[in-house]
Amino acid sequence: MTNESEPVIITPCPDGPLLVRGDFRIAPAPGRPAEAPGRKVVALCRCGKSGIPPMCDGSHKLVGFRAPAPEKSAPENPAPDREPDPGDAPSPGE
Repeated sequence: MTNESEPVIITPCPDGPLLVRGDFRIAPAPGRPAEAPGRKVVALCRCGKSGIPPMCDGSHKLVGFRAPAPEKSAPENPAPDREPDPGDAPSPGE
């Protein structure tokens, strides 16, 4: 990893693996040194059935893995609690 590393972004795939993107390392076991995977994106198993843990090998499809539904969060920019102003409407032709 460098001083100007990319942020790590983890994206859960629906009923599939966790996609990990960025500048990261993976420890093969507790107490072992972390290693760079040699690529910028990896898929980590969530179903527990992979033959190549911690990586995903597609076993989730064979076993019918279902991930828990994500929790709904409030929108980052909620609409103001007010009646729309007629001046907010687009002009004809826009």
